[in-house]
Amino acid sequence: MSQPPATLYTGGPIYPQADGHAVKALAVRGGRVLAVGSVEEVRAAAGADHHVLDLGGDTLLPGFTDAHVHVWKVGQLRTTLLDLREAHSAQEVAGLVSARHRELPPGDWLWGRGWNEARQGLIPDRALLDALAPGRPVLLTRTCAHIHAVNTRALEAAGIGPDTPAPPGGELDYESGRLTETAYGLVYGAMPTPTQAQFEAWILAGLTYLKSLGLTAVTDPAVDAPLYAAYQALDAAGQLPIRVNVLYIRRPDGGSETLPLPEKRLSDRLRCDSVKFFLDGGLSGATAAVSVPYLNLAPPNFGVLRFETDELYELAREAREHGFRIGAHAIGDVALDQLLSVYARLNAEHPGGPRHRIEHFGLPSATHLQQAHALGVIAVPQPIFLHELRANYDRYIPPQLAGQVFPLRAMFAAGLDVAFSSDGPVVRELRPLAGVQAAVSEAYVPGMNVTLAQALGAYTHGGAVAHGDSHERGSLRPGFRADLTRMGGDPFHTELHLLSDLPVHGALVAQSETT
Repeated sequence: MSQPPATLYTGGPIYPQADGHAVKALAVRGGRVLAVGSVEEVRAAAGADHHVLDLGGDTLLPGFTDAHVHVWKVGQLRTTLLDLREAHSAQEVAGLVSARHRELPPGDWLWGRGWNEARQGLIPDRALLDALAPGRPVLLTRTCAHIHAVNTRALEAAGIGPDTPAPPGGELDYESGRLTETAYGLVYGAMPTPTQAQFEAWILAGLTYLKSLGLTAVTDPAVDAPLYAAYQALDAAGQLPIRVNVLYIRRPDGGSETLPLPEKRLSDRLRCDSVKFFLDGGLSGATAAVSVPYLNLAPPNFGVLRFETDELYELAREAREHGFRIGAHAIGDVALDQLLSVYARLNAEHPGGPRHRIEHFGLPSATHLQQAHALGVIAVPQPIFLHELRANYDRYIPPQLAGQVFPLRAMFAAGLDVAFSSDGPVVRELRPLAGVQAAVSEAYVPGMNVTLAQALGAYTHGGAVAHGDSHERGSLRPGFRADLTRMGGDPFHTELHLLSDLPVHGALVAQSETT
């Protein structure tokens, strides 16, 4: 069988390692990198059968990976869900809810997401939502997705009364209509179940948008059985536009049920060999489990810890014994204590397994960082939080913990593999370069900015490490997949405050040689 012609990229800086060291040319054949180097070297490797693609001054980098983004929720907000994230005031939130109420057919649920008291000066409650949408069930999710506000009709639909207990790992305030952490599942379970076709439409809307931002791969970090079925169907039909790694959720919100381990999958575009656990809540909404009480809350509040340690260990052990990786949400210092103790016990009692992840890693101490490095843990923080959620941190985080808020430079200094991500749609801004800019210039802790090469590396090589395929993706080496991000400007020769303004001109996801 004859080889396909090679494509020779030249005419702009090409960064095989996203580290500031550029080459002049890149050759690709059959979806794999053939050669990088000078034009002469690459042309010789390509042979006579090639065509040239002139970049016209654009820059090529290894394809960006967002290591933690809720794909279907991104797509849902871009299609059917009421998006409150751009609202600047309580009045604007109220106006958006009222307008959606008028648009919907009688009896339909009004579901929105994105309120943030630090931005809008509003914490919605039952009385307000009753007034804004009389007679209609309403669920408004905070931007962090850890706190929810519902109205009387929604509580009635869910069978929640004044004496209804909160499930383990959750909090329920009937009078205010607010639900925290796992209590959300009580209401979600009463809502109409999305069809597989709806999930597929939301996934495609999310992935198409993420690809437009220059992303060639993502991790969807909380996938249940219906959502996984939708991913599998899209993959079987060849419709996934970029690569997706899913973290399969074991314990859905709203009860103590544990989902069975999923069927593993490893195809050209879809990977499932990881499970997900939520250990605590969010930092911006003051529900992450911390050792010192949050500011501006009464009575003293230490957040929510979802698991007993022995229970978490048993679930993690089961996953480990079946060869699954673990991606665990742990933000507060108490949650990090718990998770790292479980990972250490797994490593001691069941050595030789795959590397695990810590999603967010929001308040690590120096000891946490040392422990994580010793255990080979992959850190998955969100630098864009430093830009969008800073006001929340100022409002809630006690001074005793302020020096531990997303210390990105310390993560690298500890020798961790770090994969950057957005956690969209928790934030409005999902562009990788916006996350890069925040990482290099907006540290919450003085001295914790990272270098540009570190930040770009965390969106390329680091993302591939977290995804599980750094042996063939994340850099442009001969034999690696030719996943490419093309942008209209050189980040290594752009002023730092202008990084996020660089336009993305495309994302190329290489086809497998067998497709």
